[in-house]
Amino acid sequence: MSDVSTLEQNKQVVRRYYHEMVSGQRIDLLAELVAEDAADETIVGVGGSGSREDFRQHLLTLWGNVPDVRATVEDLLAEGDRVIAYWRIEGTHSGPVFGVPATGRPFTGLSISQLTLKDGQVVRYNVLPDRLGILRQLTAAAV
Repeated sequence: MSDVSTLEQNKQVVRRYYHEMVSGQRIDLLAELVAEDAADETIVGVGGSGSREDFRQHLLTLWGNVPDVRATVEDLLAEGDRVIAYWRIEGTHSGPVFGVPATGRPFTGLSISQLTLKDGQVVRYNVLPDRLGILRQLTAAAV
């Protein structure tokens, strides 16, 4: 398989991760898209196990706190075994997000994620969300 086709396949896995699994709330895709021993670095180090279960918990928490979440990939860059995703998150704040109790407010934010893939599955995930922008929307005085 050529390097170009591997890069395109990795990008397709990442698109599916956000569009089908996160936005579509399809937990059934977890075993297909994420390796059993994958590291969700948003959880590892704060009680995570360093396994697919961390991804499951991350998704269930997200869906519980933002039940109408939409994750839209704006751009993807791939190099070697890594894909950088620039994506938009939108939804309604229905549970704690970044320590802020539910407000019922809609919000949107941009994030940059780094996903490392092996054999067509995510093996490492890290995200840098626009926490400040999201927090400003959630904590702004009601108009």
